[in-house]
Amino acid sequence: MTPESRTAIAYIAGSLISGRRTSLAFDYSRSKYVNFSGNVQPGHVQVYDYELRCYISGSGSPSSLNLFEYGRGSHILLNINGQQFTGFDYGSGTHFNGTAQGNNVTIYDYGQSRYFQYLV
Repeated sequence: MTPESRTAIAYIAGSLISGRRTSLAFDYSRSKYVNFSGNVQPGHVQVYDYELRCYISGSGSPSSLNLFEYGRGSHILLNINGQQFTGFDYGSGTHFNGTAQGNNVTIYDYGQSRYFQYLV
C-alpha cells in the first residue's frame, strides 16, 4: 500500500469509527499533515484527498465499504467492526488491519510488514 493511500484509509476508517468530522490526518511516519474534504458516513464515502489530488469514494453497508481511489484507479475494500478495521488494497495486492481509539489510528500494512500511526 502506498503511504498516501494508507493515510487516506486512516482518515476514512478513523472518521467512520469515531464519528468525528475533521479535515486533517497526521502521518507520524512521514511527519506530515494531509488535508481532506467531503463526506464520510456509514455506508457512504466521498472525500477529496489534497495530497493525492483525487477523489476517493465508495458505498456499501455500515460495516463494509468498497472504495475507489481515482488517482491510482484502484479499489480498496474496507471492513469496520467496532473499533477495528480490516481491508484489502487491490492496487498493491496487500491486506491491512487496524484500530481507531479516539483520534489515534494504527494500521498494520502486511505489504510493509509494519505498523503505522496516525492522528485523525
